Amino acid sequence: MRPANEELPAPVIDMTTRLGAVTFPNPVFTASGCAAAGQELDQFFDISELGGVVTKSIMLSPRSGRATPRMAETPSGMLNSIGLQGPGIEAFLDKDLAWLASRGARAVVSIAGSSVDDYAKLANKLRGQKGLAMIEVNISCPNVEDRGQVFACDPRAAAAVVQAVKRSAPTGVPVFAKLSPDVTDIVEIATACVEAGADGLSVINTLLGMVIDTTTMRPALGGITGGLSGPAIRPVAVRCVWQIRQALPDVPILGMGGIRTGLDALEFVLAGANAVSVGTTVFGDPTAPIRVLDELARALVDRGFERFEDAIGLAHKPPVLLLPEGPDPVGDELQGAAE
Repeated sequence: MRPANEELPAPVIDMTTRLGAVTFPNPVFTASGCAAAGQELDQFFDISELGGVVTKSIMLSPRSGRATPRMAETPSGMLNSIGLQGPGIEAFLDKDLAWLASRGARAVVSIAGSSVDDYAKLANKLRGQKGLAMIEVNISCPNVEDRGQVFACDPRAAAAVVQAVKRSAPTGVPVFAKLSPDVTDIVEIATACVEAGADGLSVINTLLGMVIDTTTMRPALGGITGGLSGPAIRPVAVRCVWQIRQALPDVPILGMGGIRTGLDALEFVLAGANAVSVGTTVFGDPTAPIRVLDELARALVDRGFERFEDAIGLAHKPPVLLLPEGPDPVGDELQGAAE
C-alpha cells in the first residue's frame, strides 16, 4: 500500500498552450486581483512554474480604493468591493513587474482606466518592459466620458478601448479583453472586441452582487455592491466560455470563475478555454494554482490525453460511439439476410 504522504510521480503530458502569438509552458494562471503580483504566493511555491501571473489591475495614478468594509462572504464565494486600489503604473513597473521578471515569471499585466485615453497610455507604458508576456484589458470600469457606463457593457465602448490598447501596446504582445457576464449578450461584446483587434478573451469577470447585514440592516459593503466570485459563478463562467467558443471557434480564451480543482479547470477546457485562471480559492489555499495544475494534468492523463491542447473544446464535438468488442450480432444477422 502506498504511504499517505508519498508524492505521486509527475504525469507525463505536453501541457503547453498558445495564447495569441505566445506559447506558455502550461495553461494555469493566477487571476487578477487575487494574488497582487504573486509575491505572497511565491513563499508557498515557485511562481515561475505557473503558465503566467495575472497582476492586479493597475491604473495610471495611485488609487486608494473604496470605503471599508470591502469584502463579504457568501455561501458559495465572496463579494469584493476593493475599488482598484493600487500604486499607479510607475510604481508598479519599478517594483512589481521588475520583481516578476527577476523571478522568471511570465507576467500578464491587467490594466484599467476611466477613459479610452487612460488605457492607451497604460499600454504605451508597457513598451520595452521585461517579463511582459500578455496584456489583459479590464474593461469592467465606468467610462467617465459616457455617464459612467461600464465599457464592458457597450460593444462600441469595449471596441474603442481594445483598439486604443492595440495601437499602443508593444508589438507581439497578445492583448486579451476581460469580459463581464453582466450583459444581455456576451457574444456580442466578445465579437466587438475581436473585430477591434483583441488577440483573445478573458472570460469572465465577477458578477455584480450585494449582501445586506441583517443585524445592522444595512449593506454589508462600504461600496454597497461588489463583485461576486468563487464556486457560485462557475456554471455562469462555463456557459460564457461555451457560447463564445461556439461563436468564435478560433479565438483564444482564458477561462476563469470559481475554479478550485483540476476537474473544475477541465470543465472550462472542455467548454473551449485555452487556459484558466485560479483566483478566489487562493484565499483559503495559497497553493491552489500549482495544485490545480497538477490535478488537471493527472485528469487529462487519466482520460487518455497526451497533449493538453487536444482537450480544448472537446465538449463541442459529437460524442464518439464506443462499440463493444467481439462479434456484432445485429450486423451478422443483416449480413445473413442479405445472403
